Amino acid sequence: MAEIHNYTLNFGPQHPAAHGVLRLVLEMDGEVIERADPHIGLLHRATEKLAESKPYNQSIGYMDRLDYVSMMCNEHSYVMAMEKLLGVEVPLRAQYIRVMFDEITRILNHLLWLGAHALDVGAMTVFLYAFREREDLMDCYEAVSGARLHATYYRVGGVYRDLPKAMPQYKASKWHSKRDVERLNSNRSGTLLDFIEDFTRRFPSCVDEYENLLTDNRIWKQRTVNIAVVTPERAWQLGLTGPMLRGSGVEWDLRKKQPYEVYDKMDFDIPVGVTGDCYDRYLVRIEEMRQSNRIIRQCIKWLRRNPGPVIVEDHKIAPPNRVDMKGDMESLIHHFKLCTEGFCIPAGEAYAAVEHPKGEFGIYLVSDGANKPYRLKIRAPGFAHLSALNEMVRGHMLADVVAVMGTLDIVFGEIDR
Repeated sequence: MAEIHNYTLNFGPQHPAAHGVLRLVLEMDGEVIERADPHIGLLHRATEKLAESKPYNQSIGYMDRLDYVSMMCNEHSYVMAMEKLLGVEVPLRAQYIRVMFDEITRILNHLLWLGAHALDVGAMTVFLYAFREREDLMDCYEAVSGARLHATYYRVGGVYRDLPKAMPQYKASKWHSKRDVERLNSNRSGTLLDFIEDFTRRFPSCVDEYENLLTDNRIWKQRTVNIAVVTPERAWQLGLTGPMLRGSGVEWDLRKKQPYEVYDKMDFDIPVGVTGDCYDRYLVRIEEMRQSNRIIRQCIKWLRRNPGPVIVEDHKIAPPNRVDMKGDMESLIHHFKLCTEGFCIPAGEAYAAVEHPKGEFGIYLVSDGANKPYRLKIRAPGFAHLSALNEMVRGHMLADVVAVMGTLDIVFGEIDR
């Protein structure tokens, strides 16, 4: 028998399966992990500190950049914290738009997670399939905010603007023939709501395609079943939230347990796992995409029937519309003051949390009465999940580290904030 050596191995930060800039120092007995030490600090965004030097409304864009796969959910938590301190009542239509885009964001996040996780484990086709659907949802982001990634769409008191009445159209070019363009534009002839509704009709069969490729795939199950098992009690103790907690069989979802916006009016189920392994967490996220699709359909139905304002009328915290701003002196002054100084929030503290695609994302905001936060603390789900990595990979093989990294669904922007 060859002598087995003990190694200290650097996993990342340039490793393709390290999901960004994670440096994982692995102490190994042969190929078995004895200890995993995650190092952070290679992507320090300093978001919490930067927010303390800027007016409140200028930090909304920073939230997008924390977890750059779940952009609008991050914004949602931040504006909710400000609304709590201000005592602002958000118009009902804006609440439905927020819920709809939270769920679009959840699908966007889970699609990227699914594609990257499958690619890490060795299945390439799923990645291409998942990005096909992400492309449509990115177009929805672009339609409402002008940006495909960092939207800055949620504002204190509502959202930036109402849903557009038309979708951008493809034009014939050397890359697209007239016939191609007609096919590509077939679901873009109506409003944004029509486009999203068309997506929700197609999406369940797309999820079926992902499941056909993975759910009963023998190699996928060999790589994920009974890997990184976390018991329900230990999941609570480790501070796991979201699919990581529900995968261990704990039915905890802020949308049901501590409803915000209009989630209490929505009809959806909370998927939970049984074993608490990587495979269960995969099944939970797959089912979450189907449930998100259900919620989006309910929001579309309500939004079609109920027009109305999408942001509060108080111009001390929400800017006047562009037409007024260009023709009315008072509106111009409000706009100028908001863009340069922002608004002051009464002294106090608030914590607002949302059921982010990765878990509980919370913002703890302390105000001293000025126009910028005295202190901003971000409760990022990925940070707690990464701290559990050592326990989850101990006793497993080196190849299993990749599967566990994938099941955590971590993004480093929010971890090293």
